[in-house]
This record gives sequence, structure tokens and C-alpha cells, in this order.
Amino acid sequence: MSLPQIIVSGSIAIDRIMNFSGKYKDLIKPDKIHVLSLSFFLDKLSTNDGGVGANICYTLSLLGEKPILLGSVGPDADKYLEKLANTGVNVDYVHHSDTPTACFNVFTDSDDNQIGGFYPGAMFDCGDLSLTKWQDENVFVVISPHYPAAMRQQTDECKKFGLRMFYDIGQQVVNVPHEDLIAGIETAELLILNDYEFSVLSERTGKTQQQIIDTIPVVVVTKGKQGSIVTGKNVKNEISIPIAHPETVADPTGAGDAFRAGFLYGYIRNYDLELCGKMGAISSVYAVETHGTQEFKFTKKQFETRFSDNFHDKIKIN
Repeated sequence: MSLPQIIVSGSIAIDRIMNFSGKYKDLIKPDKIHVLSLSFFLDKLSTNDGGVGANICYTLSLLGEKPILLGSVGPDADKYLEKLANTGVNVDYVHHSDTPTACFNVFTDSDDNQIGGFYPGAMFDCGDLSLTKWQDENVFVVISPHYPAAMRQQTDECKKFGLRMFYDIGQQVVNVPHEDLIAGIETAELLILNDYEFSVLSERTGKTQQQIIDTIPVVVVTKGKQGSIVTGKNVKNEISIPIAHPETVADPTGAGDAFRAGFLYGYIRNYDLELCGKMGAISSVYAVETHGTQEFKFTKKQFETRFSDNFHDKIKIN
């Protein structure tokens, strides 16, 4: 059986990544949170190509996939799309808006805690990002954070057309209606989110984390430096995935998106779930080592070697 075509629907954005050497916990006074006024000096700032959908596609392309990217950009993104196309990402279905491309501004402290702000721009002028044209094809749909109404439309289309769906709600878990979150849970084959997002998802849907786990076939919860766990309705025993070891730590922004790409590469090939998780860990470590979500590069051979060095096992990237 042929592999499914990966369709990634999600944000395409320009990232402004800022780092400071202090810690939020030393600066924020809990008893004064209602009158918060805070400023700090930054140690580093960079402007890079980003967006969750584009980040996932970029890493998939390094692994040899040719994912289809669904999203929206402004007139300022021509060179960005050209770069993605040159790596192997199909950008033919990206909507072109007259509104500026979305922008993500994030502050990261020395504990890798982040506070960010997202200007949606062209993301909220996304045109028609319908999945109808693929309703009878062998596809695997990734619904990542972007325009909430479009995310709900695509979720409903996956259910209507019987398309396999990875629900990557991410930071949009706080922005979309709770009924949309429930629809995502009920339709998803795969869910990946971090432990904070999982707690918010549980709170906003009124479902316990165990109820969510009992509903979705495969659930992956990432825990930063503690690695990740793989569980879900179809997972008999919870699987713990260790982290891969970075050669240096530059910035964690984009590590989660890279993890998703690595996991998904193995998942659509029906690899063992532990192996999928370890592939995600290797992908994410490349992002951690660079300042920017698409500034890293690796060859298939380099990926295989790094996998072997970290997990003392072999893997073949086709």
C-alpha cells in the first residue's frame, strides 16, 4: 500500500525570537499579577521564517517528504515560499492575501519558558482552505494552529470524508470554542501537545485527561527536558520517550514542530510508536541547537547517525 500524502494546514509566519538570561519566576510577583508591569533587557533577537504549519513542512522536507502546505501569506512572503518550495514543500495551495503575513513575537527566559504574542494578519484572510479536493485520495491531514474557523471547517471535512487526521491544536487551545476542541478530539487519530496544553485542553473541554486518552487512538504529550510519553486508546502500555542530547542549546522555539515532523514521518509508515517518538526527539534537537525554527539543516545520513548515537539503535530514512 502506498504512503499517504501529508497535508499540513497551519500558520505561515515571520518569527521575532528574543532571549534574555533571567528567569520569569524571579521577575514576576504572584501577589502583584493584577498590576503586572515588567521590562527586561534582551540578550539576543532574530527575525526568521516560521509558523507552525510551515515549520512542520520544513522538517518533513529534510526527511525526504513532499508535504502539501495549506495556509495564507501576505505579499511580503514571496521569497519565503520560494525557499520552502526549494526544500520540497508543495506551496501551490497557499492562499495569497493583501494583508501582511502573520508575525509571532516570543520572549524566552533561561529556563526555556516562553511568553509570546501572535499577530494573525493574512492568517485571518485565508480564502478557501477546504480539503474537498482530496476527499477521495489517500491523505493524512495535519490540522495545526491557524484561523480557528478554518480549523473547525477542516475538522468537519475530515470527519465527513473519512480522512485520517492529526489534531495539532497547540497554543490555539486557549482561543478556539470548546465545542471545536471536542470535535477535534472526536475526529482525531493522533493528538500531540505539550503537558501544559494538555491540562488546558482538559479544562476547556470538561473532559479528564484520561477520558481524552481513552477517546483518541494515539496521544503524545511532550514534557520538555523530561522527554515525552506516548499513550492513547490503542496504546496498551504508556511509552516513555527520552530526549535526544543537543550539542548546544540556542533556543527551544520550533522544537515541538520539529518533533511532530519526525514522529509523523515514522507514524505514516506504521513504525513502532517508540521508534516514532525517538525520531521526533532527534528532529527536535536540531531545532534546539539553532536560533530560529527553520535555520537548521541535516541530511538523511546525519539523522541516521545521530539517532544511532543517542539511542544505540539503527534507523533507515528512505
